Amino acid sequence: MQVNDQQAMQIAINAANRARLISRPNPWVGAVVVTQTGEIFEGSTSRVGGPHAEINALNGAGELARGATIYTTLEPCDHTGRTGPCTQALIEAGIARVVVGITDPDPKVSGRGIARLREAGISVEVGVLADEISSQLKAYIHHRKTKRPFVVLKMATTLDGRTAAPDGTSMWITGETARNRVQQLRAESDAVLVGAGTVRADDPQLTVRDIQGDSPRRIVLGEVSKSARVNPCTQWRGELVDLLDELGSQDVLQLLVEGGPTVAAAFHRENLINQYIFHIAPALTGGNDSLPVFEMHGISTMSQLWRGKIVASQQLGDDLEIILEPNSIHQENQ
Repeated sequence: MQVNDQQAMQIAINAANRARLISRPNPWVGAVVVTQTGEIFEGSTSRVGGPHAEINALNGAGELARGATIYTTLEPCDHTGRTGPCTQALIEAGIARVVVGITDPDPKVSGRGIARLREAGISVEVGVLADEISSQLKAYIHHRKTKRPFVVLKMATTLDGRTAAPDGTSMWITGETARNRVQQLRAESDAVLVGAGTVRADDPQLTVRDIQGDSPRRIVLGEVSKSARVNPCTQWRGELVDLLDELGSQDVLQLLVEGGPTVAAAFHRENLINQYIFHIAPALTGGNDSLPVFEMHGISTMSQLWRGKIVASQQLGDDLEIILEPNSIHQENQ
């Protein structure tokens, strides 16, 4: 099978998706060896302590890797951590050409892997499908650049913008398809956060159910009873920025915020949200006494209106998912 650079890198991107739920805190990377005769061998990042994507692809190709081209979504590492440097393995395998999607923002890697390969006489090209890969690795890139987790706020709302009834109950605004999507988001996140009020109202477990993937670490803002189903959890009463710094130092790459309007407003007003995911149900509360997306006061005049950009949308059964990200002006404090 003959493939061009874009086609081969797309195969690597697809391989990386398979590692999304198992590789953390390592980045989810895909690699593809294309031999001189057109044979293709894929690899993706293993669980922590296991081989990186490039090594898995090389192991599949064996001696056919000599003179071949390897496509990797992220720059190969050139340092020894839990595993040896991928650059050395590529050199020893006799790879003739390396095509890299994006450079690694990790200071231990950034540029070093590419330089090492070129010093060894290997042809290296960078930037194939870079935008798609940067989006795929968004949480990892953010963590390496800021030392904080990528914060995703997920809110289920009615069409008239309400998130809970006047008594605080919110199960269930959206349908089963949207709720299954939340399970996926939890599996993709290293930690999930709610407020103590949500725990008292809904008593959620916040675990991953009905899909493959590990349950995230559970964090509650405030105090909850020992009998709450969210236990064992971390109870936090300090500043949100301190929490993000603490989680970042513990290799939490992505934090999913599932809290109610008080928690959502706290993160929003401090410009700490990197991605907003709204699940909008074709339902109406019919009044203004139900709980909104954000509690307390918002803007006082239209010149203060918060604006972002819609980066994706999809139908989830009868519900609609809209993914919104801040404009850069809103992220100056992050």
